Amino acid sequence: MVTGETGRDDQLVVGVDSSTQSTKVVLVEVGSGRVVASGSAPHPDGTEADPEVWWDALQRAGRSMLERGQAIGVGAQQHGMVVLDAGGAVAHPALLWNDLRSAPQAEQLVEEMGGAQRCAELTGSVFTASFTVTKLRWLADLEPSAATRAAAVALPHDWLTQRLTGGELTTDAGDASGTGYLDPASRAWRPDIAEAAIGHPVQLPRIADPAEIVGRTASGAAVSAGTGDNMAAALGLQLAPGDVVVSIGTSGTAFALNDAPHADPTGLVAGFCDATGAYLPLACTINASRILSTTARLLGCSLVEFDALARSGPAGANGVVLLPYLDGERTPNRPSATGTFSGITSTTERADIARAAVEGLLCSLADAISALRLPARRVIMIGGGSRSAVVQLLSPSFFEAEVVVPEPAEYVAIGAARQAAWALAGSAEPPRWETPPARQFGVDDGDSRQAAEVRERYATLRERTAAWT
Repeated sequence: MVTGETGRDDQLVVGVDSSTQSTKVVLVEVGSGRVVASGSAPHPDGTEADPEVWWDALQRAGRSMLERGQAIGVGAQQHGMVVLDAGGAVAHPALLWNDLRSAPQAEQLVEEMGGAQRCAELTGSVFTASFTVTKLRWLADLEPSAATRAAAVALPHDWLTQRLTGGELTTDAGDASGTGYLDPASRAWRPDIAEAAIGHPVQLPRIADPAEIVGRTASGAAVSAGTGDNMAAALGLQLAPGDVVVSIGTSGTAFALNDAPHADPTGLVAGFCDATGAYLPLACTINASRILSTTARLLGCSLVEFDALARSGPAGANGVVLLPYLDGERTPNRPSATGTFSGITSTTERADIARAAVEGLLCSLADAISALRLPARRVIMIGGGSRSAVVQLLSPSFFEAEVVVPEPAEYVAIGAARQAAWALAGSAEPPRWETPPARQFGVDDGDSRQAAEVRERYATLRERTAAWT
């Protein structure tokens, strides 16, 4: 490998994933996409944060890697609200995507926009408590002094990118499309919507082109535009038309590439832009891998023991059904919901409970896939929950498609690195990298019939409990 005068390697780029729970950094070969080094650092738990903890975690996770790459790309959690005062200082702790306190403000804003249909037409999405715009209204309502000091609004990846460059505040259309004040069709801000939410005009980041270099670090590394975590994951997986990604992490997501804007008046699907100039319609569930870990804790077993227990349970869990809305839900939009078990009798076994938890998770994610209304050639399943053997085994029947489980990797960070390599090259398209090894799971007709019966019982419970929240 060739090292330049700055000490940076001409064949290496850095990708960052600043997620809810931690920062991950990878050092990647430009030509192949091979990860040659990686690091991570945790974030404090919670639904709000001082952005400085993200910066500290980036320094710890990046160590010497930040000094070795020719370019750096940042992917980060979507929707987070970072408000800055006139001097650029943080005016209030950042509210994260999973902070649902702004649910009443979401309803107010949708009504003010003229209803769900009009909201979707203007912004690509119907607001829920996750969207940045609802957090701005919450700030105006509940923390008016902080709202008054707010002169600019950024997303987590915007803030980190600016800290790296020391320059202007920038973003990309992918992450910006999750704010609620961007028109995805034109990829242009709607500053009037942001102003209406917080009560006065605020500066919004400049929207950079997908392959743009937005600045350089103090030591000379190029910094790409960055993007949201789901958009970065799509880049890292080199998503193609006909692929649907299901990510089973803290939250669950189902998303796919599309060549046209998406506006869903039901609010189940967010009409996001992707990080390349196309679109990335996405359905999100608040609950995903925690469904498995919470049930394992209640059963008093490890995740490995839970996996075996769920595999030993019969299909349909002897009639036990779990509606897994443990911490509220976004698909469907039930922010105050809780989890509900149905069908428990005096003969219910621990294996039934474990099996019902897995089936509940897969039913919830299958609902998210169905909401996209896009043909699925295959489902690419990633995230911590995808490593569960029983989830891998059952998912094709619930998703009604071949399921591919790539080798575990930090795909958000790899996608951010791929964007950095793209910006560095100045080419028309992102570089093509080697495809990671993957396991494939096909659909079995008998299992599909059983899964369909489970989904029917799940749907009945889902509709019966709708009036409870």
